[in-house]
Amino acid sequence: MVRARIYAEGKPATQSGRARAGRWVLAFEGDVPQRPDPLMGWAGGADTIEQVRLVFPSREAAEAHAARLGIEAEVEPPPPRRLILRSYADNFR
Repeated sequence: MVRARIYAEGKPATQSGRARAGRWVLAFEGDVPQRPDPLMGWAGGADTIEQVRLVFPSREAAEAHAARLGIEAEVEPPPPRRLILRSYADNFR
């Protein structure tokens, strides 16, 4: 049985915009454990399904796609958004 997880894509840490923040991702989980490469030491494996990431505009669309293909999907709710409200005058205190 193919397993996957559905999660909300977060805001990129290197940019201040929120252009891709509302998308939902369906990422597959592999059955084979990763092993270190003998030459470079990087973790990897022979299961290429781990490299597949499907992007959807909504959570419902991702869940519907997983149900249509018979994929057992675990949905991770997005973390609550924390706002740090500061005024410009706080920079000079």
